[in-house]
Amino acid sequence: MAAAALLLMAAMAHAQSQGLPSWNDGPAKQAILKFVADVTSPGAATFIPPAERIAVFDNDGTLWAEQPIYFQFAFALDRVKALAPKHPEWKTTPPFSAILKGDMKGFAASGEKGVMQVLAATHAGMTTEEFTETAAQWLANARHPRFKRPYTELVYQPMLELLAYLRENGFKTFIVSGGGVEFMRVFTEKAYGIPPEQVVGSTGQLAFRMGGDGKPVLMRLAKIDLVDDGPGKPVGIQRFIGRRPIFAFGNSDGDQQMLEWTAAGSGPRFMGIVHHTDADREYAYDRTSHIGKLDKALDEATARAWTVVDMKRDWNRVFSFDK
Repeated sequence: MAAAALLLMAAMAHAQSQGLPSWNDGPAKQAILKFVADVTSPGAATFIPPAERIAVFDNDGTLWAEQPIYFQFAFALDRVKALAPKHPEWKTTPPFSAILKGDMKGFAASGEKGVMQVLAATHAGMTTEEFTETAAQWLANARHPRFKRPYTELVYQPMLELLAYLRENGFKTFIVSGGGVEFMRVFTEKAYGIPPEQVVGSTGQLAFRMGGDGKPVLMRLAKIDLVDDGPGKPVGIQRFIGRRPIFAFGNSDGDQQMLEWTAAGSGPRFMGIVHHTDADREYAYDRTSHIGKLDKALDEATARAWTVVDMKRDWNRVFSFDK
């Protein structure tokens, strides 16, 4: 048997012994193990140097839950309620009036314009340090409406294992998400082991100013610089990472272009999608969902033989607190 084949078999055996214990043995797990063995076996034709082993992950619905609403949006809604006493005009000003009345349908009717108004009011007009402190306090105290746990406990145990496994094999792991980059940077290092400089997300404009104490600050402005979703994801990857990934995971149509961009490179490539199929342990949704819609990307994954992870079938645990 050729030396390269022996190396490949040895690498796969090592990978299998090392884990992904929350993954059931099946096509999805085997595809991951084989890909990692292929690109990390010295002497193999498929070997990729460590510097080029870039892995990118969406966040909402891929690394942690995203139902019933995106967690950052839950933060924004709570901020509207907290700031309302300072803004009595909000009681009669859409979309804030709908939020304060608990009328989520009315708020949804305000569309993208309403969302931008809420994000501007709750995320801008403060320094970056003030925003970080505010977000950290919310994450420490807020609880998910179904699971009654901090949102940072709603991370997927199998994906934590995958992140660690990739790093053990010389990959550099990045988050590439439509979520606000400053919000994610508050928790990603502790939750996933991904430091702030490896988080790519939607960004608002900042301004350098001198504070009242004579010290410089960065102020958050109510202007969007990059929406890191859909076609914005490859743009964010190039702008902030500068290398095309060889490994990419998402869960929705908003990740389709990131997966396509990854697949378009030369050499071995891995494209994965988390398919939410477990209503008992988490949620079941795809083509008709307003949050995390998975329609066109699922069709493309099927047509191009990307790896689709069926949550109910492929994961024996979803969260760390599952028994």
